[in-house]
Amino acid sequence: MTNIEQISIYDLLPPNAQADPTVSAAALSLDSHMRELTQKAKDLSFYRRLLEGKITDAEADERAWQDHVDFWDTSLPLEQKIQLLLNAKEFHRIKGTPAAIEDLITILFGEGKVEEWFEYGGVPGYYRVTTNNPEVTLDRAQEFYRAVESVTRLSAHLEEVILSQTESLQLYFGTGMVVNEHIIIR
Repeated sequence: MTNIEQISIYDLLPPNAQADPTVSAAALSLDSHMRELTQKAKDLSFYRRLLEGKITDAEADERAWQDHVDFWDTSLPLEQKIQLLLNAKEFHRIKGTPAAIEDLITILFGEGKVEEWFEYGGVPGYYRVTTNNPEVTLDRAQEFYRAVESVTRLSAHLEEVILSQTESLQLYFGTGMVVNEHIIIR
């Protein structure tokens, strides 16, 4: 299969037209215009530009409204908006599942894991979220809660958010061994 960007009008001409200097010169002169039109046609596709990350904030906000993205905040960085738009259909497909919550947390706050009530011995209908992102503090707690609730089924309730933190520590340990031999001579 040939890429349309690499096609020359001259190559499309039959051999007798290629032999004519006037026709071949005209075909070669149109190639640059065809490449320009091809690029403009590519730029019309929103999803192509979305995949390439070449959309604006205003376009992202408009498309979020059109695609009914569950959680949307206009103050989000453009990279997160792009990820939400790319996953909008998948979020609607798996809405109400732990996977939807985990995917949304991963996009917005980094890593996160959902544990349902039966996995930790809680009250039926509840779940908890564990994340290791230190940015999930009281300042962003309301945003975190809104994001999680936007993809949670109505019969499930967020019980708690656990912020786990790992630190690298330099631990030193040592061992010692004493070997004694008592000889008693009488």
